[in-house]
Amino acid sequence: MKTVLRNYIKTFEGLSKEVWWLSLITFVNRFGAMVIPFLSLYLNESLEFTKPMIGWVMTAYGLGSVVGSWLGGKLADKIGYYKTILYSLIFTGINFIWVLHIESFWSICVAFFFLIIVADMGRPAFYVALSAYSKPENKTRSLTLLRLAINLGMGAGPAIGGIIIANIGYDYLFYIDGITCLLAALLMTQILNPKRVVELDSVAPIKNPLPPYKDKRYMWFLVSFGIFGLVFMQIFSLVPVYYREIHVLSEDTIGYLMGLNGLIIVLFEMPLIAYMEHKRWSYLKNTIFGLALVGLSYTVLLWDATFGILVLMVVLITVGEMIVFPFSNKIAYDRAKMGKQGAYMGLYTMSFSISHIFGHNGSMQITERFGYDTTWTMLCGLIVISILILVVQLKNQKTATL
Repeated sequence: MKTVLRNYIKTFEGLSKEVWWLSLITFVNRFGAMVIPFLSLYLNESLEFTKPMIGWVMTAYGLGSVVGSWLGGKLADKIGYYKTILYSLIFTGINFIWVLHIESFWSICVAFFFLIIVADMGRPAFYVALSAYSKPENKTRSLTLLRLAINLGMGAGPAIGGIIIANIGYDYLFYIDGITCLLAALLMTQILNPKRVVELDSVAPIKNPLPPYKDKRYMWFLVSFGIFGLVFMQIFSLVPVYYREIHVLSEDTIGYLMGLNGLIIVLFEMPLIAYMEHKRWSYLKNTIFGLALVGLSYTVLLWDATFGILVLMVVLITVGEMIVFPFSNKIAYDRAKMGKQGAYMGLYTMSFSISHIFGHNGSMQITERFGYDTTWTMLCGLIVISILILVVQLKNQKTATL
């Protein structure tokens, strides 16, 4: 047992203190984001929105995410990652508290559009900050630590959020979300002010870097990643409704199931990524393997789903995301031209955000008309398309990065 613990701790060695602080800020922020997994339930049960109405709210959510990701990439290159992250945290905190007091359908759509713009404009900046604070050889593990913090927060958040909803209602979740964003902003001003830290990646920017939209291989990679986003995001919108409607699970049980996702990531992601990096498989092959596991997770729901099958689904999709996100991020890092990191990482986050526009709404509309089994089958088909795009990229691969 001591050997296992020692090897686990060893996987964190060599990461800069700035990466650890950035991860702590992310944890504080994401721990408060406990309302997001319950958003579809909140709209359905508290505001009595139908599935198609929920789908349109989630489309507004996706549009805001696209605009926010694009804006965040531009701001990260123009004013720097520090100010972009700080402004995002402050205004997100304010907006979470404000949106609680809105109830009409169209007002909710507009409110979430602007809320997610300010929330997601910080995402490209986080990636740029992580790149600046990491030595080149540690970037994949640094990213994994950041994801660990995200998922530890989002794993504990839904579990506690489910208990809060079951006992005192939804309103408190919005206040907690807002306050934790503001606390994360305060923490950032105290420990990650650029006047107090030194960037580790001192590579000089190249002259006239290639804009990311002219990088065809990168754009095809983003298409595949965006399709993956269409499928993966259902765990935050359609899947909770499925748990409630088909399996009649309580909010706290749903919270525990979604908390299992974060627990697995906290315990196993860093050792898994360290092991896969040690094997020196290509980032693209690793990403393809992760995509296959995500597709399989929805396939098992086509069976007569017992509670054990629901747990298996969470395990499969969690292991899949544990592989896809770190290695796809590393691909994006390696393709980014110095001096345009914000633009490259902005497009990377946009590719996932665009899927919010169609994914939540489309799945709700399809499920309402044809049922859950049809939706699970279509999601599996989309993963196959995503894999095929990367397989073509793999066949044409001339470098170790993409």
